[in-house]
Amino acid sequence: MEAITLLTFFVLSVFVGFEVVSKVSSTLHTPLMSGANAIHGIILVGAVIVAGQAESIPVLVVALIAVLLATVNLVGGFVVTDRMLEMFGGRKPAGATASTTKEESK
Repeated sequence: MEAITLLTFFVLSVFVGFEVVSKVSSTLHTPLMSGANAIHGIILVGAVIVAGQAESIPVLVVALIAVLLATVNLVGGFVVTDRMLEMFGGRKPAGATASTTKEESK
Protein backbone atom coordinates (compact mmCIF):
# COMPACT_ATOMS: atom_id res chain seq x y z
CA MET A 1 0.00 0.00 0.00
CA GLU A 2 1.09 3.53 -0.57
CA ALA A 3 2.16 5.72 2.32
CA ILE A 4 -0.70 8.18 1.79
CA THR A 5 -3.25 5.35 1.99
CA LEU A 6 -1.73 4.05 5.22
CA LEU A 7 -1.68 7.56 6.68
CA THR A 8 -5.34 8.03 5.73
CA PHE A 9 -6.30 4.77 7.48
CA PHE A 10 -4.35 5.81 10.56
CA VAL A 11 -5.94 9.25 10.81
CA LEU A 12 -9.43 7.85 10.26
CA SER A 13 -8.89 5.15 12.90
CA VAL A 14 -7.75 7.79 15.41
CA PHE A 15 -10.92 9.83 14.84
CA VAL A 16 -13.20 6.80 14.97
CA GLY A 17 -11.49 5.45 18.09
CA PHE A 18 -11.78 8.78 19.86
CA GLU A 19 -15.47 9.11 19.02
CA VAL A 20 -16.26 5.55 20.12
CA VAL A 21 -14.39 5.78 23.43
CA SER A 22 -15.69 9.24 24.29
CA LYS A 23 -19.30 8.04 23.96
CA VAL A 24 -18.89 5.16 26.45
CA SER A 25 -20.55 5.70 29.83
CA SER A 26 -18.38 5.53 32.94
CA THR A 27 -20.01 2.29 34.12
CA LEU A 28 -18.71 0.48 31.05
CA HIS A 29 -15.11 1.67 31.26
CA THR A 30 -14.02 -1.06 33.70
CA PRO A 31 -15.19 -3.98 31.51
CA LEU A 32 -13.63 -2.31 28.47
CA MET A 33 -10.34 -1.86 30.32
CA SER A 34 -10.39 -5.54 31.29
CA GLY A 35 -10.76 -6.50 27.65
CA ALA A 36 -8.02 -4.08 26.66
CA ASN A 37 -5.72 -5.57 29.31
CA ALA A 38 -6.27 -9.03 27.82
CA ILE A 39 -5.39 -7.73 24.36
CA HIS A 40 -2.28 -5.99 25.74
CA GLY A 41 -1.22 -9.27 27.33
CA ILE A 42 -1.47 -11.00 23.94
CA ILE A 43 0.57 -8.19 22.38
CA LEU A 44 3.23 -8.62 25.08
CA VAL A 45 3.45 -12.36 24.42
CA GLY A 46 3.79 -11.68 20.68
CA ALA A 47 6.56 -9.14 21.29
CA VAL A 48 8.44 -11.62 23.47
CA ILE A 49 8.14 -14.31 20.77
CA VAL A 50 9.45 -11.91 18.11
CA ALA A 51 12.33 -10.89 20.39
CA GLY A 52 13.19 -14.54 21.00
CA GLN A 53 13.31 -15.32 17.28
CA ALA A 54 15.17 -12.17 16.17
CA GLU A 55 18.08 -12.94 13.88
CA SER A 56 19.53 -9.45 13.48
CA ILE A 57 20.40 -6.68 15.88
CA PRO A 58 17.95 -4.06 14.49
CA VAL A 59 15.05 -6.51 14.73
CA LEU A 60 16.08 -7.43 18.28
CA VAL A 61 16.27 -3.76 19.32
CA VAL A 62 12.81 -3.00 17.89
CA ALA A 63 11.39 -6.15 19.49
CA LEU A 64 12.83 -5.26 22.90
CA ILE A 65 11.38 -1.75 22.60
CA ALA A 66 8.04 -3.39 21.76
CA VAL A 67 8.33 -5.60 24.85
CA LEU A 68 9.08 -2.56 27.01
CA LEU A 69 6.19 -0.50 25.63
CA ALA A 70 3.75 -3.43 25.82
CA THR A 71 4.74 -4.02 29.45
CA VAL A 72 4.23 -0.36 30.35
CA ASN A 73 0.87 -0.41 28.57
CA LEU A 74 -0.26 -3.59 30.34
CA VAL A 75 0.79 -2.43 33.82
CA GLY A 76 -0.77 0.99 33.23
CA GLY A 77 -4.03 -0.66 32.19
CA PHE A 78 -4.16 -2.68 35.39
CA VAL A 79 -3.41 0.42 37.49
CA VAL A 80 -6.21 2.35 35.78
CA THR A 81 -8.62 -0.58 36.18
CA ASP A 82 -7.77 -0.84 39.88
CA ARG A 83 -8.41 2.87 40.40
CA MET A 84 -11.72 2.64 38.56
CA LEU A 85 -12.82 -0.29 40.71
CA GLU A 86 -11.97 1.72 43.83
CA MET A 87 -14.23 4.51 42.55
CA PHE A 88 -17.19 2.12 42.34
CA GLY A 89 -16.53 0.62 45.79
CA GLY A 90 -18.40 1.73 48.88
CA ARG A 91 -17.16 4.68 50.87
CA LYS A 92 -15.41 4.05 54.16
CA PRO A 93 -16.54 5.90 57.28
CA ALA A 94 -14.51 9.05 58.00
CA GLY A 95 -12.95 7.73 61.23
CA ALA A 96 -12.24 4.19 59.99
CA THR A 97 -8.67 2.99 60.31
CA ALA A 98 -7.03 -0.37 59.81
CA SER A 99 -7.12 -1.14 63.55
CA THR A 100 -10.86 -0.44 63.90
CA THR A 101 -11.74 -2.61 60.95
CA LYS A 102 -9.73 -5.49 62.45
CA GLU A 103 -11.52 -5.13 65.77
CA GLU A 104 -14.90 -5.11 64.06
CA SER A 105 -14.17 -8.35 62.22
CA LYS A 106 -13.48 -10.26 65.50
